[in-house]
Amino acid sequence: MDIFEAMAGADYEQVVFCRDEASGLKAIIAIHDTTLGPALGGCRMWNYPSEEEALVDVLRLAKGMTYKSAAAGLNLGGGKAVIIGDPASDKSEALLRAFGRFVQGLNGRYITAEDVGTTVADMDTIQMETDFVAGTSSEHGSSGDPSPYTALGVFHGIRAAAQERFGSPDLSGRTVAVQGIGSVGYALCGLLHEAGAKLIVSDIRDDALMRAHEQFGASVAASSAVYDADCDVFAPCAFGAILNDETIPRLRCAVVAGSANNQLKEPRHGDMLESRGILYAPDYVVNAGGVINISVELEGYSAARARHKVEQIYPILLRLFGIARKENIPTYAAADRLAEQRISAIRRSTGFYVGSERRPRNKS
Repeated sequence: MDIFEAMAGADYEQVVFCRDEASGLKAIIAIHDTTLGPALGGCRMWNYPSEEEALVDVLRLAKGMTYKSAAAGLNLGGGKAVIIGDPASDKSEALLRAFGRFVQGLNGRYITAEDVGTTVADMDTIQMETDFVAGTSSEHGSSGDPSPYTALGVFHGIRAAAQERFGSPDLSGRTVAVQGIGSVGYALCGLLHEAGAKLIVSDIRDDALMRAHEQFGASVAASSAVYDADCDVFAPCAFGAILNDETIPRLRCAVVAGSANNQLKEPRHGDMLESRGILYAPDYVVNAGGVINISVELEGYSAARARHKVEQIYPILLRLFGIARKENIPTYAAADRLAEQRISAIRRSTGFYVGSERRPRNKS
């Protein structure tokens, strides 16, 4: 992979390769864009098959964070970090603290947080070495696990999509198929159940499926069969690239809205959904609740203010759907346009461009 070509093609500002021999740390930090503010994005720890796959993942995720923060109206840029290794066997205090030192070395250009394979406790460990970490435990004055806020945002995203497609945000009696019931997916199931929705759930863990069946009366679908589920809403809450040439023709839903990142394997798959008459709620708008919550933490945390800001995902999506209708473009393109217009407007007004030094604002 030609890393400089990849960076230039999508306007990445910086990619940092982090290695600490003593702890075994091998990590990559990608900063996509800091026009709106410092790059915020979680640290994912995963046993990637190759270093190139880790690089591809962190680049995609960092860019997604830029668009997520911009579309949500936050004064934050986009970044991400990945640690290469098995979180069950390779994670250690020494490794996490070594990673924290690399984050500190970026002097605030990148703020890290929890992601797949890392926990709130891990953020507490990383905080021993850096000031630039969010999502630590409440004992450290933080908001803790952002998953409930991510789930709350997805819930309001589904309500907005229901308003657009069915003419009402009421989910009572609607059937929602949730793919992946980890911390976010399970919390989403609870909110949907309270709203009167019928649930179909799919996961690789039998214990999670049993718990959802017992607590929410959810029907269980095999992992390979969830795409064929007859439902109103399909909610992908696992990994990305699950909307592709193979799965889209199988979908039997009117709406796709879930928490997974990078759900479209390629942009053209958004066009495929559009041609099938399936309303796609763009993932980085729907799943912004966690980063919105952390943005409030950076300002001085208030749970009530965080909840209120997360609930604004509903009107943001309605605005996005309106742009798509008015301009006759797919919803994923409308989301990109919404984010890019905001970034471009700030660049023009501040004279800040990718790769340049941020000029101090005139406060007079």
